[in-house]
Amino acid sequence: MAIKFDRVASIVFLAVGVLFIVGSRHISSSSYGSVVGPDIFPFILGILLVLLSIRLFFEANQSKGAEGNKEKLEYKPFLIIFAATLFYILTLETIGYVITTFLFLLVCFQTMERKKLIMSIIISAAFSGLVYFLFVDVLKGTLPGWPIWF
Repeated sequence: MAIKFDRVASIVFLAVGVLFIVGSRHISSSSYGSVVGPDIFPFILGILLVLLSIRLFFEANQSKGAEGNKEKLEYKPFLIIFAATLFYILTLETIGYVITTFLFLLVCFQTMERKKLIMSIIISAAFSGLVYFLFVDVLKGTLPGWPIWF
């Protein structure tokens, strides 16, 4: 990537991260039947985004030699992952967290690296199941469960 683009992107992501942190403070701190409130996830995401944007800014300032290199933009993987994200958003409540997250991760992993289908299936299933277990059973939070027909 171009150093100028990385600098601008890091500043934009820093601003978005700060907005996530500030916005999460205006969300109620608990929800009915849940120990973990809806403000926790956006707050953590905001902190991660701020930290990663600071790292990107410093890495862009340290690299000097990549200014003249132009990389070819790959639209097809972007559009596939964008469509998968829209599918994830639209079907999360009806299909449920575990199945929707499994499918989303599987599509994203296969878009990035097609050769390892079995490993993608294992990682997608383990991640979606583990996160659901940790959030619902350990933290006593709420996530969309299994579909009615399942």
